[in-house]
Amino acid sequence: MGKIDIQALADKLAASSGIAAKQDIGIIAARLGLPGQPIAVGDDCAAIPDGDGYLLFAIEGFINEFVAADPWFAGWCGVMVNISDVAAMGGRPIAVVDAVWANGEAGAAPVLDGMRAAAATFSVPVVGGHTNIRTDRGQLSVAILGRAKKLLTSFDARAGDLLIAAIDHRGRYREPFNNWEAATEAPPARLRDDLEILPEIAEAGLALAAKDISQGGIVGTAIMLAECSSVGIDIDISAIPLPDGVTLDRWLATFPSFGYLLSVSPANADHVIRRFAARGISAAAIGRVVAGSTVTITDDEERAVVRDHAATPLLQLGRQEQAA
Repeated sequence: MGKIDIQALADKLAASSGIAAKQDIGIIAARLGLPGQPIAVGDDCAAIPDGDGYLLFAIEGFINEFVAADPWFAGWCGVMVNISDVAAMGGRPIAVVDAVWANGEAGAAPVLDGMRAAAATFSVPVVGGHTNIRTDRGQLSVAILGRAKKLLTSFDARAGDLLIAAIDHRGRYREPFNNWEAATEAPPARLRDDLEILPEIAEAGLALAAKDISQGGIVGTAIMLAECSSVGIDIDISAIPLPDGVTLDRWLATFPSFGYLLSVSPANADHVIRRFAARGISAAAIGRVVAGSTVTITDDEERAVVRDHAATPLLQLGRQEQAA
């Protein structure tokens, strides 16, 4: 790999549509009056205290172009990405519900088939939802209920922690999108056991903060984690493991089917990495959590700021804005 132009890469990431789309979250949350409520907003799931643990509640919607171009996989992802959100919080899924719009039964069929396949693979039932198959276009959203004994959150990354990226490289791109697909052909039992790593880490007290790598990729997800926790993050791009044949700039913008960032104390980092490695999942310390508000990428002696969330908030949902 040749010399990387760090500033050009930072500028490209900062302008990416995957990161820009996350700004919509803060706009909508403000309109609804969500910041400052007892249930913190900005996590992968809403965490609702319940007995000796938490109910986890989340929802995902999918862009129309994705549903139209790959409806079966969109249905699969409706289940899978919600399960990933629950795992990112240290939880285990209970059930999902869906809302499907399609032009007739034939239009709905591949979406429903994808959802059914994922529900069977992950042993998470679809228990209801909303259906409209008398519309002119396909749309999809899926919600999930889960439970956690101990939480991993977006609000508990601390300066001095290491940033660990754990991503399943055993996959391929589902062209033409930047979706790294490592699940549809994998053994179901393996996928279910892999998801147990996150709640086991939470329950063992090995980490307090984690986030599912989403459409914003590694760097966009790091920006959201940094802003929610009111910290900075320095990412060493030379430390990021790459799948064979994948370029760094595309990998940084990739939405993996199994991918998480964890903020972990140096004393626990090796233990956390070994837990993922034991399951064949690539895990590495790719940076540090630092005091401040900038998310940067570094390579050797070069450093470039992708975003300063104090100067230009992305979510506008930082820790200081949450109710105690």
